[in-house]
Amino acid sequence: MSNVIQEFSRFAHQYDHYNIIQVQVAKILAEKIPLDNYSTVLDIGCGSGEIFRKLQKKIKTFELFVVLDSSEKMLEIHPQTEIVTKVCANFNDKNFIDALPLKQYDLLLSSSALQWSNDLDFTVGKLSTLSNRFYAAIFTSGTFKTLHRTANINSPIYSAEKLQETILEYYNDASFVLHHYTLDFDSVREMLQYIKKSGVSGGEKKLSYRQIKYLMEKYPLDHLEFEVLFVDAKN
Repeated sequence: MSNVIQEFSRFAHQYDHYNIIQVQVAKILAEKIPLDNYSTVLDIGCGSGEIFRKLQKKIKTFELFVVLDSSEKMLEIHPQTEIVTKVCANFNDKNFIDALPLKQYDLLLSSSALQWSNDLDFTVGKLSTLSNRFYAAIFTSGTFKTLHRTANINSPIYSAEKLQETILEYYNDASFVLHHYTLDFDSVREMLQYIKKSGVSGGEKKLSYRQIKYLMEKYPLDHLEFEVLFVDAKN
């Protein structure tokens, strides 16, 4: 089991108490999806189902809503209705498409997940075969920017530039918007606890005891920074 899967599974039962930013991101992503007659939908990295909850209120034409996640515990939390089909699979696996009930969808979605692609070119390439309409929200390396700089470590996720470059290789028409968020904390300890339980760390064990101690003393902000790339891509 990869670190990302392990981390999401470990804290799945607490996830909805900590996914404050992910909820905001899903809300904005849902607002960006135009009203249309979508019959079949695929949500990659569905988590606890925030994007489904938002879209269910907005669009009434869904006949099949396939939700894919690598954590069985997350899928247990996701709403179950007559139109929802749950698939436990990892989009980093070579044959993950084989686990899907259909090979083509009217709409492809992903909210707060694709930053954990092991091979972005592989993942986007595979996803581009599944639908001509792709809407996504992807955390970028600008997330936790000051924390990483203070601890002198590199971000484990992709830059906005790399994400855009790769998506444009597989979609003829794509537009991008960067959103920035901050989340306030009373202490650095509380902030680190949030990182651990929210899933935004993806299981990355980047901080040593010495780095954590240094952050406790030197982190200059009372908040965390988040940067999210919103994607509207078509073929």
